Amino acid sequence: MNNTVRILAAVMLVAGVAACKKKVVQPDPTPSTPTSTATTDSAPSTGRYQKGDLDTDACLRQRVVYFDLDRTEIKGEFQAQISCHAEYLRQFPEARVTLEGHADERGTREYNLGLGERRGNAVSSALGGAGASSSQLNVVSYGEERPVDRGHDESAWSKNRRVEIVYTAN
Repeated sequence: MNNTVRILAAVMLVAGVAACKKKVVQPDPTPSTPTSTATTDSAPSTGRYQKGDLDTDACLRQRVVYFDLDRTEIKGEFQAQISCHAEYLRQFPEARVTLEGHADERGTREYNLGLGERRGNAVSSALGGAGASSSQLNVVSYGEERPVDRGHDESAWSKNRRVEIVYTAN
């Protein structure tokens, strides 16, 4: 990997971690007076995210996890991103995602379909381990059939080795 790619990866990692930093919420200065406990059952979920945050939150907008050649392990630089999506899915149990696994053009069609599925399952396991429900997750493999970059070099191949997180219901 050349130095430019390493520097770019490092910058993206720092930006991703900074974007996923927890928001500081100031406590309400007015004292609460409990008048009834019945209202707490019907109160909306209070958490880090709101419905519109999928398109506005810097961490939730990151929806691609990249992989090394022939690998299915999730790189450390994507852990914050996985945590953000898992938290969103925990907060909104009605939300659903499809994890679209992809591979580069090298290898047979069958191998790449299997590799894309294994990558999707790796992201699914990571989301599940961070608290998302398995009923919210669907894995689909496209193998080499839907490249982002149609080039025939490492630069193109590295963009095609990925899992895309696609929200189908939120």
